[in-house]
Amino acid sequence: MSMTIAAPAERFLYRPEEAAAALGIGRSLVYEEIRLGRLQTVRIGRRRLVPADYVERYVELLKREAEAAA
Repeated sequence: MSMTIAAPAERFLYRPEEAAAALGIGRSLVYEEIRLGRLQTVRIGRRRLVPADYVERYVELLKREAEAAA
């Protein structure tokens, strides 16, 4: 009998490197945006993680800035 392990439907927290990959930008740019307060994070112990909804908020911020510049 074979067992199948179901993958989680959605990730809730991303390491900054994973958030960078999801956004299609570099790791250093993610850390710069975090430093500037444009991409928010949470801390669990010493780890800094980016919640999925904060990634979405960051994308919305980028869209608003693009629209304002147009």
